Amino acid sequence: MKKITVSLFALSLLFACSGGQKGSQESNSSNISLKGSDTVLPLGQATAEQFMKSNPGVSISVVGGGSGTGVTALIDGNTDIAMCSRDLKGEEKLKLKEKGIDPVIKSIAVDALAVIVHKENKLEQLTREQIEKIFTGEIKNWKEVGGDDAEIVVYSRENSSGTYEFFKEHVMDKKNYASTVLNMPATGAIVQSVSQTKGAISYVGLAYLNADIKALKVSYDQGATFVGPSMESAKDKSYPISRPLFYIYDMKSEAKVKAYLDFCLSADGMKIVETVGYIPVL
Repeated sequence: MKKITVSLFALSLLFACSGGQKGSQESNSSNISLKGSDTVLPLGQATAEQFMKSNPGVSISVVGGGSGTGVTALIDGNTDIAMCSRDLKGEEKLKLKEKGIDPVIKSIAVDALAVIVHKENKLEQLTREQIEKIFTGEIKNWKEVGGDDAEIVVYSRENSSGTYEFFKEHVMDKKNYASTVLNMPATGAIVQSVSQTKGAISYVGLAYLNADIKALKVSYDQGATFVGPSMESAKDKSYPISRPLFYIYDMKSEAKVKAYLDFCLSADGMKIVETVGYIPVL
């Protein structure tokens, strides 16, 4: 499994052979801003870095903070591209319309959302129903799901996170998180907290998995089959918690962002998607 830290040396080697994709002369004076999803953040950073190398006149800034933060920045005119790990909400669409923004939504990759625990947790798998009961607070001890007699410590992203929303809708069956859940400001903070807390459980995008945490196998058929998160299981759709990742921008800004977006969606861009640890859409 690939870690979030992308080897720039590896990316350089990759593009030494392909030459990258150069933008037009028109794009060489562009300043492009991306803001939003922490899940999309490592992909945004890697593609921006490579695009700027091939287009020296272009400056691209990439900032996380959550999908909701990115969409709000797009509505307020504070970013060119909102990075999102979920689709737009109804109220966001209304606000965009009120501001005269015609949103264009581009799927740039696919993610397998992993349920993670401390690496020394002996548990290997959980059903969707068990996960739901853990995050809603109904199950509080690991022994209730076949683990050690130890308190479960639940970490989650904040409600501005698209991953928070996706997990609530698709894993928790739209039920509310327990009041005891510890909300974290960034995905990196979740990885660090779970790696340091033996009773911990949380969820992260595929690119954030590393040797300090353990991804559980998950069942969506009440325990008949369990599948772990991986690039392969996301590609063949056997892993049940997969989702698209998006770039969202205003149609009026298309000329400004087109060269960069074309690069992201090109064969070379999809190679970076795999290098970061996500699944290409091509």
